[in-house]
Amino acid sequence: MSYTVDITGIEQVTHDVKRFKTEKPEGYEFEPGQATELSVNKEGWADEKRPFTFTSLNEEPELEFTIKIYDDHDGVTKQIDRLQAGDQFIIGDPWGTIQYKGPGVFLAGGAGVTPFIAILRDRYENGEIEGNKLIFSNKTEKDIILKEEFEQILGDNFINVITDEPTSDYIYLDGFIDKAFLENQIDDFDQPFYICGPMPFNMAMMDYLEELGAEPDALIFEE
Repeated sequence: MSYTVDITGIEQVTHDVKRFKTEKPEGYEFEPGQATELSVNKEGWADEKRPFTFTSLNEEPELEFTIKIYDDHDGVTKQIDRLQAGDQFIIGDPWGTIQYKGPGVFLAGGAGVTPFIAILRDRYENGEIEGNKLIFSNKTEKDIILKEEFEQILGDNFINVITDEPTSDYIYLDGFIDKAFLENQIDDFDQPFYICGPMPFNMAMMDYLEELGAEPDALIFEE
């Protein structure tokens, strides 16, 4: 089933990420971490559907999407970047991606953090954030999505890794997070690990964690 929803607000989150608030269809429900197929309700784009995660919580009166804009080609997110309040999205029913299986380590690469936003907000709102850690890899400091909010939610359990910009303020790694880094940062591999990022990031994290003793069924990642 599809729903046409008005965009009620747009906010710049980082230099290339925007937050979109929309109407919420009556009776529409989803779980933290779920996504929907979304398209722009404009001629030539209504059938160009892409998956985006809800970053709002189900009990909120509006839907929220936190979307990275790729303006190097004329694709869906470039069209989304041109939208204003009053324009419309077409969304489908919610479907499952990453589901919360208990306290664990969240490993995110860039915009791959979006499925974790609602999950961590939900844990925080319910006073159940203890035992969760977010390790967030970005190319530069300006790419960090919702830095202040994650600091508030997780405190010292929010760990930033910057890969392309030497810095004294964050952990700097020349390239991807590696096995030695994970071994240094994580003292228990018998817990859930939630992984989302570009596919090379996902596969590397899966391989490192299995080598370090994490059980495959505890590795929950975005397909």
